[in-house]
Amino acid sequence: MVEIAVMWDEGADRALGLPAYATEGAAGADLRANLPDRGEITLEPGARALVPTGLRLAIPEGWEVQVRPRSGLALKHGITLPNSPGTIDSDYRGPLGVIVMNAGEAPFVIAHGDRIAQMVAAPVEQAHFAVVETLPDTLRGTGGFGSTGRG
Repeated sequence: MVEIAVMWDEGADRALGLPAYATEGAAGADLRANLPDRGEITLEPGARALVPTGLRLAIPEGWEVQVRPRSGLALKHGITLPNSPGTIDSDYRGPLGVIVMNAGEAPFVIAHGDRIAQMVAAPVEQAHFAVVETLPDTLRGTGGFGSTGRG
């Protein structure tokens, strides 16, 4: 298990608690809207907003945190994260904000304390990139979008 250091932003509502796993088998820890005015944000259909969590993280080197949508919000209301999964790099120390988008058909209200996304800690290995003259052949070759068929 990896340990991620968490710090509160100035003025954050600490009563909301730290990110938490809803169940024993959950992969993602829920992130809550921690709004400075303790109010709410209304997202019109097609709109997006940067929602503060009131947190800053120190992620260990060799790890990242992926920010993902909550499936219930996506299914019931069309609420998603347009850059999903969003990546928080191990060397970032700024405020953790979540870009939330309303892909639904009705306005959606995000209230202070609402669970808005989930975060997953994942190991990362950086690659070495090498320029070559040719690439090895595969059965798929250069077949792109939809080339493997349907179903």
